[in-house]
Amino acid sequence: MKQKGEGMIFFHLFYCCIFNVMMIYRFNTVFFVALNALAFCSCKKVNEQNDQLYSRHLQRQVKLTIINTPVPDDKSKLNLIIFNDGQLLDDIGMKEIVADLYAAKKITPVVIVGVHAGNRLQEYGISDYARSGGAGSKADHYACFIDNELYAYAKKNAGVRKFNTVTIAGFGAGALSALDIAWDNADKISKAGIFSGAFSRKESKADTSANGEMYEKIKASRKRPKTQYWFYAGKNGAAEIKSDDATDIEANTNALIQLLGNKSFINTADIAYQKANTNNIEAWKTVMPDFLEWALIK
Repeated sequence: MKQKGEGMIFFHLFYCCIFNVMMIYRFNTVFFVALNALAFCSCKKVNEQNDQLYSRHLQRQVKLTIINTPVPDDKSKLNLIIFNDGQLLDDIGMKEIVADLYAAKKITPVVIVGVHAGNRLQEYGISDYARSGGAGSKADHYACFIDNELYAYAKKNAGVRKFNTVTIAGFGAGALSALDIAWDNADKISKAGIFSGAFSRKESKADTSANGEMYEKIKASRKRPKTQYWFYAGKNGAAEIKSDDATDIEANTNALIQLLGNKSFINTADIAYQKANTNNIEAWKTVMPDFLEWALIK
């Protein structure tokens, strides 16, 4: 009887161990599924993480820097900002800027996805004006990546069906790309941030317009997208990203803004424009709080 009792006790303990292991496994499984669904989320503070996404349109792994404020109970209030040249976000101090603004209650909840650049010369450009082998020859591929892959990725990981607002921004040629993508996808993207836009690029032999091909595209367009624009332009020289080799940044920005106004694409409230002396990371860092407050207005 003693051996039988000890056997029953052993069996009971073994059963409990197995049950506990199964419960722990089940908990961990649920936990990691939830963690994946909340990849952008942090309960108490602004969070930053790195990720990557394989793009069939670009045929490469795309590195991402993701910065998010705490996610609100009502996820319909969550906003999305996509940054071209996401590799610059650390140099700009984006996480610290977002944290300060959010703590001061100057911005609404946001997920920022910084897309690290691949071949900037080929991928950043105007999709309608892509030239084989020339600057922007893969701009249409990059636009498809943003529209069909990155946007779906952001919604899935944030756990939302739709963001409250979607903004796309960039620097230099990345700004040119951001404006082009926003123009063509006004049904999804409501705002565009243009930092030192490389509207005229020397390496683009097809770019014969004095104000750049983006100017010509908008001039010829009959679209009237309900998009809001934020521009920054420095007076002195090209953007710090030398591979863009942009010229006349301030003059081309002025011309583009005037064109938008002349064609009645915008109202006064639909555009913001800041000027300074330089087109570099320090300048972009200085004006970034103003841009974020504009994009994420309370």
